[in-house]
Amino acid sequence: MPIRADRTLVTIEAARDILRDAATPIIRTETLGLVDLGGRVLAETIVAPGDVPAFSRSAMDGYAVVSEDVASASVSSPVPIRLVGAVFTGSMPARPVVRGTCMAIATGAPIPEGADAVAIVERTSRDGDYVLIMEAPARGANISPQASDLRAGQVVLEPGAWLTPSRVASLAATGRAEALVFARPRVAIVVTGTEVASAGQRLEPGQVHDVNSASLAATVREHGGEPIVGPVVPDDLSAIRTAFTNALEADLVLISGGSSVGERDYVLDIIAERGEIRFAGIAVKPGKPTIFAVIDGRPVFGMPGNPTSCLSNAYLLVAPMLRRIARLPPAIERSVAARLATRITSPRGRHQFYTVRVSEGVAYPAFKSSGDITSMANADGYVEIRADVESVEAGMTVEVKLF
Repeated sequence: MPIRADRTLVTIEAARDILRDAATPIIRTETLGLVDLGGRVLAETIVAPGDVPAFSRSAMDGYAVVSEDVASASVSSPVPIRLVGAVFTGSMPARPVVRGTCMAIATGAPIPEGADAVAIVERTSRDGDYVLIMEAPARGANISPQASDLRAGQVVLEPGAWLTPSRVASLAATGRAEALVFARPRVAIVVTGTEVASAGQRLEPGQVHDVNSASLAATVREHGGEPIVGPVVPDDLSAIRTAFTNALEADLVLISGGSSVGERDYVLDIIAERGEIRFAGIAVKPGKPTIFAVIDGRPVFGMPGNPTSCLSNAYLLVAPMLRRIARLPPAIERSVAARLATRITSPRGRHQFYTVRVSEGVAYPAFKSSGDITSMANADGYVEIRADVESVEAGMTVEVKLF
């Protein structure tokens, strides 16, 4: 084995800068049908092939009229107009509207030729073959003109657009059935440790259930990636090296466990054999033994084996980088102000992310230890404590960043 790489700790700020510089947006694309486009990132320009709407249509239920005919209409002096027909959605008017006549019209139905306003039904009444108009609609009132939404040839969406439901809807309005999008980055997840039992496997003495495969896969899916989860790999140099080599076919690699300094912690040396270590530890709590490297342009994380440390740094470091690779916008941060229920101490020189529960404006400690995943599962968010702060006193108002 080579000499171990330098384990000098970097600050959380330096680690984030390194990851930002190393994130290369994905270029692979695929074509998906309309109903599968939500949450994806567009890879082509969408141009409206025709006007939307393709015809002027009513914005209200009522009567299509000539506005000059009813200009004097009021509740006290309604104007009678002869009803000559009706037009509904999905059909075209059978005749035009001429002076002195009107046509019943449904919301979304095409405006008959000759009509230039719609009198809403609530401001009318019927009297045999006549409609009494009790409020004068101005010219163009309650009409959505042709091309009021999109005009033929207009650029609707450009490459890089994150396809929210409203953007998918605008794409659907152009008549498209599919679109070209950027592929989801494939993220290989390798969990190591002889003490780790795969999901569903009976625990042998001294073993624990595999938590990190599930938590990392869930994080990857939430932030735009496609997880590829391999079997748990025992603490065997050859087995870890083989699993790691296979994982390098993915766009991003997360290898959990074996990143510390124990006798059987091989991950740092295996990564160093293949590429450039950018950092091999971060001055944070939890998550100190986190490795980041680049191998043939591919980002590789050596994640802590402890479940809380692993998931914490997945949220704080992996997720933002993955979103940049996937071309997604940064996640929207949510936070609340709360008073600390108890005093929190913090190790000097390490930036701490301390999990808390929030109830009625008070933040209660949720953190147990790096090995206890309920430190996060039972938390609403976390309080950041800077590396130069050794304690935060009870009763102080802090910002809780929500998960």
